[in-house]
Amino acid sequence: MAFMLIVPLAVLGFALANRQTQADNARGTEHHSPRAYYAWYSVCWVALPAILIFFFASLLHLLHLVTIPSTILLVGAVGLGIFGLYFSQKTISKEFRAIHRVEKVVRVTLIAASSISILITIGTVVSVVFEAMHFFKLVGLWNFLTGTKWSPETAFLFSTGRADSSVAPPEFGSVPLFAGTFYITAIAMLVAGPMGLFAAIYMAEYATPAVRKIAKPALEILAGIPTVVYGFFAAITVSPFIVQVATSLGLQADFTNALAPGLVMGVMIIPLVSSLSDDVINAVPQAMREGSYALGATQSETITKVILPAALPGVVSALLLAISRAVGETMIVVMAAGLMPNLTWNPLKSMTTVTVSIVDSLTGDQAFDSPQTLSAFGLGLVLLVVTLCLNVVSLVVIRKFREQYE
Repeated sequence: MAFMLIVPLAVLGFALANRQTQADNARGTEHHSPRAYYAWYSVCWVALPAILIFFFASLLHLLHLVTIPSTILLVGAVGLGIFGLYFSQKTISKEFRAIHRVEKVVRVTLIAASSISILITIGTVVSVVFEAMHFFKLVGLWNFLTGTKWSPETAFLFSTGRADSSVAPPEFGSVPLFAGTFYITAIAMLVAGPMGLFAAIYMAEYATPAVRKIAKPALEILAGIPTVVYGFFAAITVSPFIVQVATSLGLQADFTNALAPGLVMGVMIIPLVSSLSDDVINAVPQAMREGSYALGATQSETITKVILPAALPGVVSALLLAISRAVGETMIVVMAAGLMPNLTWNPLKSMTTVTVSIVDSLTGDQAFDSPQTLSAFGLGLVLLVVTLCLNVVSLVVIRKFREQYE
């Protein structure tokens, strides 16, 4: 309702300010700023106070400090809008520097948007850290990082005092979860890395414009397929096929194995690698190609010895983004790899990942302060640290090669 009232006031302020400056120009009065800035200055005075009052009212409500009635908010927003309309019209004059005021509003708005993003990131990290600290008070950090068995199912019995001597104590060893995560991610990258990079090289260096126009969008369609569809494909088609092939070779394979989600996940993230790598390869200056050809190098030699080294920082970034995408995938693993936290090198056996265990820990009827539920925050914190380390390594590699080729 307030939006429906503020928008007409803002439009009215824009029109009145524009009309006033236009009339002054017709009388020969030259204003300091372009005419459009006076109109947008009026819009800022009408809209921003109303937006701020709704923002602070929502913040007070979320913090459970006070709830302002909607009628008072509506009257206050409209009143501020009318006051802003009156004030902005009175302020407009030929000496008024509207361009500086509007640019300042734009700058403050952009800073606020950036600050919100940073604050959300900080808030997310802090919330995970504090809940993980509660978990590590119940379960030792060293045992969590080095334990080789993950079995938290009986934690709620011990937390409620209903466990007897026949109930096995819960185990919170995260090694099988992280091993499964990195194992499945490695399988996915063995598929997505070479195929995505080769596809990018072909489209950037070999494909004709007509082929590229068709092939690139067709390849990027893979990125738009929902992960649950990939999960169905892995569970219904790829996994039985792997079992059939393994049986014919005299091997034993589980229907929920690590190889199927790894292969399907690799296919899913091929567009991520190929699209970003293609953009980076195309960004390499044409002069470097021409210089290589002038020295007698073939096209393949130019690609391997000139283009790819120059584009390596961007390719590393694409691979890192693909790794992050694979590490965070949940649905495909749930449907094709199962929930069994096995510690094995055999890709034909069932495995699970950290993200799947986080979802499993946060679902069900356990209390939020139970060790099984809090274990999700411990896993999330360790996964956050691991991802941060990968980012640091990638930044070092990118900076090294960027300094070499700039």
